[in-house]
Amino acid sequence: MPETLKIAIPMAGLGTRMRPHTWSKPKPLMAVAGRTVLDYVLDQFKSLPDPENAEYVFIIGPGPQNDQLKKFMEEKHPEKKVHYVIQHEMRGQSDALWQARKYLKGPLLMTFSDTLIETDLAFVQEKVVDGVACVKEVPDPRRFGVAVVDPQGGITRLIEKPQDLSNNLVVVGFYFFRDSEQLLYAIDQQMRRKITLKNEYFLTDAVNILLEGGAKFRIERIETWLDAGTPETLLETNRYLMDKGNENSILASRRTGVTVIPPVFIHHSAQIESSVIGPYVSIDKDCRMKNVIIHNSIIGEGSIIHQMMLQDSLIGQEVHLEGQAMRFNLGDNSWTM
Repeated sequence: MPETLKIAIPMAGLGTRMRPHTWSKPKPLMAVAGRTVLDYVLDQFKSLPDPENAEYVFIIGPGPQNDQLKKFMEEKHPEKKVHYVIQHEMRGQSDALWQARKYLKGPLLMTFSDTLIETDLAFVQEKVVDGVACVKEVPDPRRFGVAVVDPQGGITRLIEKPQDLSNNLVVVGFYFFRDSEQLLYAIDQQMRRKITLKNEYFLTDAVNILLEGGAKFRIERIETWLDAGTPETLLETNRYLMDKGNENSILASRRTGVTVIPPVFIHHSAQIESSVIGPYVSIDKDCRMKNVIIHNSIIGEGSIIHQMMLQDSLIGQEVHLEGQAMRFNLGDNSWTM
């Protein structure tokens, strides 16, 4: 019987880049293209050779928002086996995996809760390398980590947040480790040596320790890398996902008195009158709108919007808006008149 694949997803961060929305909900539960970011994160694993032989390890932060995540998984994904681990202090990616070490044995996939990629995950069956790091070329790599590779695509070193543009082969935060216990040994060494950047233990340094010990890693080039970590990139991801078919424009266009410019996603329970919606608009359930023009925006559950023009906006749940405006980034339970 093949070993159970573990899929670790650190999600304990405070989500400061997504404030004010993350004051009231975990970042993975942000809405995008008619679903949540976490729904799309989980979709990534459908290309696994044996997706049913996988267990998830969610590394979450302390606090009441964790109950939202657990309730969401119980209601929307009851078929998945999930272990929950609390990371009490935000000390980086390696520390997150270290906190989850009791659940990590055998092959391991690790990704982040705000990162979406498209690739074939058949490489989890590889036996000739110890690990795989997904990479993508970007114009400016300085905010990320980059992979230094040999002519055969083998990784010789990872560099976190390089200071120049000479190497733009960015590590996107999606890793495969053939032996998670080997990784945990490297993390233990990283902590003993106190190898940190801005007081955080980055996973790139643990991989470098593995490489120093003779482990063989290769890159997997990907074409699609989506970020859902800021309001701007969430709107970009919303547009991409809608262009890939995650929309219901035809059904939405059947509403009387509503002009729909595809693509859009409008929940069937939303009530809309005398409005122009789209393109690239996602409207969650139980919203009520009248006399609005909305473009390139995400509207959260239960929001009420009247007499408005909105574009490039991210609106949370239970938000009440009325008047004239062009752009908003409003968290849950807000209102303006």
